[in-house]
Amino acid sequence: MSKRLNEVSKLVDSSKLYSIKEAASLIKQTAKAKFDESVEVHVRLGIDPKKSDQIVRGTVSLPNGIGKTRKVVVIAKGEKQAEAQKAGADESGSVDIIEKISKGWLDFDVLVATPDCMKDLSKVAKILGPKGLMPNPKSGTVTFEVGQTVTELKKGRVEYKNDSFGIIHCAVGKVSFDETKIAENIKALLEAIQKAKPSVSKGQYIKSISVSSTMGPGIYIDNNQKF
Repeated sequence: MSKRLNEVSKLVDSSKLYSIKEAASLIKQTAKAKFDESVEVHVRLGIDPKKSDQIVRGTVSLPNGIGKTRKVVVIAKGEKQAEAQKAGADESGSVDIIEKISKGWLDFDVLVATPDCMKDLSKVAKILGPKGLMPNPKSGTVTFEVGQTVTELKKGRVEYKNDSFGIIHCAVGKVSFDETKIAENIKALLEAIQKAKPSVSKGQYIKSISVSSTMGPGIYIDNNQKF
């Protein structure tokens, strides 16, 4: 453990479960890196990640955004292209964008596509898939509601999904946010995960919750409190 991390870790009682408000305050105290660290949430779920009907995945619009503007590109036809541009999409198009992607262009953070364009987009699935950029109905990026989707993504809509160990990792803002905004974003994510509980999941659903800054120590949140 580095000297810096050792010092800030003394501020956190590893045997205590904190409230969301207390954790938000500690995150700001323990973030000592020279850059604006992200606030990260890690939720260990009591699911069987090997079973498809227990996968926990969804999106949530964080009330205070994520602290950065994401570049959103939309693949659509006709009036949907104009709708995307009006909503603030960085670029919109159809076969022209797919052609650029086929040549290695990936200068965007999120790709949104209308359902009628997915067949054409499949041509570059092998390029987009490994980068996590392939539009997916479950993440809300395959939709005819392109205007609303672009607006939400720009404002701070994030996707969450459990990994192979049944743990969800999600960034919910920056340590430069004030404590109230950090707490509100954490709460919004936890509420969404709670509502996404699979009906077939038995026993304790949320096993543990920890939050931290990018370079800071883990702070455990009381998962019995109301989100």
